[in-house]
Amino acid sequence: PVQRFGALVFALAAPADLPQADMPQGGDGRYVRPVKFGLGGVPFGNEFEVVSDEDAYKTLEAAWNAGVRYYDVSPWYGLGLGERRYGNFLHNKNRDSYVLSSKVGKLLKASPHNNAKSNFPYSPSPNNVVFDYTADGVRRSIEDSLQRMGVSRLDIAFVHDPDDFYVEALDHTFPALEELRAEGMITSYGAGMNQSAMLTRFVERTDLDVVMLAGRYTLLEQGALSDLLPACLERNVSIVAAGVFNSGILATD
Repeated sequence: PVQRFGALVFALAAPADLPQADMPQGGDGRYVRPVKFGLGGVPFGNEFEVVSDEDAYKTLEAAWNAGVRYYDVSPWYGLGLGERRYGNFLHNKNRDSYVLSSKVGKLLKASPHNNAKSNFPYSPSPNNVVFDYTADGVRRSIEDSLQRMGVSRLDIAFVHDPDDFYVEALDHTFPALEELRAEGMITSYGAGMNQSAMLTRFVERTDLDVVMLAGRYTLLEQGALSDLLPACLERNVSIVAAGVFNSGILATD
């Protein structure tokens, strides 16, 4: 089905060589096609090992040249390092030619006595992280992300892993994102988690556009077929399936 987020954003990624007759049509009359693949930002934050700037930018360039037009990142990835690298590459590209998502809930604050190494030992970040799902924290997080990446808007803002902040997310985070969407600072919003149960409740109780399900809809696990996917279909919510290799298990021998 053509979904709301697809009509808003994914039209940007429609291949020029695909016949219009083969493409689903959005409610506004534009032809749209969901993005098939995206590039995740976790390794760009040096989560597992030191990734040099040279290798990071070569990877981004290779992805772009291969036709990738969806890029996902978060302030959490390397406590700012992932966003800075994405921004250094993407801010020179036509802003309407790619889809960019980042996340809220983990606010960064620079400090000479930071605890970055306790979270990301391979990242040279100068930041502390504060878990903040308040309306003020959401707005600050989006503004900081835009500044770190040097872009004017986010196509998607995900609430990042609110497992222990369910009530706060419903009462404060999602209403704040609704305001930012109305202001045009973000095009759409949703939630990203490693579980389908709470995502399903968010789909049922908010007006979000898209969810990111990480590592829970793969060749190893399809539990989301019984709760999240039917709810998204009923509510016309798009899905980003992340971590589809289950942290590498399905990508090695």
